[in-house]
Amino acid sequence: MLQKLSINNYALIDNLEITFDKGLNILTGETGAGKSIILGALSLILGQRAESRYFFNQQKKCVIEGSFKIGNFHLKQFFEDNDLDYEAETVLRREISADGKSRAFVNDTPVNLNALKALGEQLIDIHSQHATMEINDPEFQLLVVDAVAKHDELLNEYRTKFRSYKKASAKLKQLIDESDKAKADLDYFQFQFDELEKASLSENEQEQLEQELYALNNAGEIKRNLLAAYYLMHEGETSAIIQLHEAGHQLLSLEKFNPLIAELYQRLNSTVIELKDIATEIENIEQRTHTNEAKAEEVNTRLSLIYNLQKKHRVNSNAELLQLQEDLSAKIQQAVFGDEAIEKLCKQLDADKQELEQLAATLSANRKKTAPTIEASVLQTLAEMGMPNSNIKIGLSTTGHNSPLGGLGVNGIDQVRFLFNANKGHALAEMSKVASGGELSRLMLAIKSLIAQNTALPTIIFDEIDTGVSGEVANKVGQIMERLADNLQVITITHLPQIACKGQSHYFVYKDDEGATTYTRIKQLNKQERVLEVAKMLSGDKPGESALQNARELLES
Repeated sequence: MLQKLSINNYALIDNLEITFDKGLNILTGETGAGKSIILGALSLILGQRAESRYFFNQQKKCVIEGSFKIGNFHLKQFFEDNDLDYEAETVLRREISADGKSRAFVNDTPVNLNALKALGEQLIDIHSQHATMEINDPEFQLLVVDAVAKHDELLNEYRTKFRSYKKASAKLKQLIDESDKAKADLDYFQFQFDELEKASLSENEQEQLEQELYALNNAGEIKRNLLAAYYLMHEGETSAIIQLHEAGHQLLSLEKFNPLIAELYQRLNSTVIELKDIATEIENIEQRTHTNEAKAEEVNTRLSLIYNLQKKHRVNSNAELLQLQEDLSAKIQQAVFGDEAIEKLCKQLDADKQELEQLAATLSANRKKTAPTIEASVLQTLAEMGMPNSNIKIGLSTTGHNSPLGGLGVNGIDQVRFLFNANKGHALAEMSKVASGGELSRLMLAIKSLIAQNTALPTIIFDEIDTGVSGEVANKVGQIMERLADNLQVITITHLPQIACKGQSHYFVYKDDEGATTYTRIKQLNKQERVLEVAKMLSGDKPGESALQNARELLES
């Protein structure tokens, strides 16, 4: 239920805070006082669009915050699915800056408007006199039937399987399209694959061949420089090794004078051994280095093949060529064996469809069984509200098997149509064509009342849906709202004293002129203030004693 609503800087409201009670809450006030403004502010934290031109102060941001008690409404899964912190008392907040930028929060966690709206739809149902067209929406009509049928678990199972079936059907179409294309391009793919496979590429081959070709093309220079290095280190009369040997003899003759010289001699001797090893390696490399034009030609030919393949396929490396070869292999496999995957998926889809059809048939049977119950309940409620000659018929038909997905839809195989007339001797027709505004409001109230008995909606708000009714009918409408409030929180905006007297809590909305500025204010009325307010609703701004007495009797009854 909605516990508290805080509104800052919206329309005629600078700063307003309302604490609501459970049961039936009544909002009254003169036309234009700001009752609908309060609902407009509430709609912002339910995910509706916002416009900064409605701000009280164009230089400040607008902040709307609502505190909801949701512990009994099984919403933990929603919070988990949206990665939100679940709190039994949850706060929804919307901030709109002066430049129109909007931010939304659930328990101080930022959310997008879609998530805010999805949560809001599970917390509050706002119904106004202008929303009666919803009653002609087939989706709303089906929702009514499903709510009374109480097969949520079955419907959710069906919808989950239907989404998987639809996804698999799309996958089948994709496989068929890809298989057809692969078959058409099979010869081309096979030719490209054979060419790459024949090349027997390896990932690092190009770099190794380029290095080898560079060495072959510069073999003469490499050999000369290696010979020169070997000569300087080992062969020449003044080679490095000979001179270091001589230096070693000099140190050896001095070690008897200083123990540190013996250590230096050992280090020098180790260096000579290392240099001899290096000289040997240089000699080995030099002896293996030859000018080999045939080998250079062979390497050059191999590199040309690699370069041509890379250019042909517009890639820059052997790794990319190998990936292309792998992709071509997959396409060839798809062309050759794709029919097997398609056949396997077709069999799975057939089995899934049979299961869906069985679930849909069960849903359909439940709906047909429930329809008479809905008709009887709505007609009984309408009779209480002064429409005893009404008639309503719920027609259920199945979608055609020639439709997409074999007649299966997200809600099963049923199409629903509510037909209605308010008077004897008239044919049943769509409700908007045969009912007045007041009749539509009472019809919607009867249906909403039925839904509320069968679902766990926390709060429902009626915005002047009592338009077009008066007298005893208004009293009956108020009694139905009272019954609704036994199961959920009801907030009602009304101009009728017969309804205003039914609430456990009564709030008065009024305009307050301070200097050159008009503000919308709200206050909760005490017992005496309620008597005066109901009396004014009965007879005008200056009620007499009879009106006051009448108001007391209404409130006491």
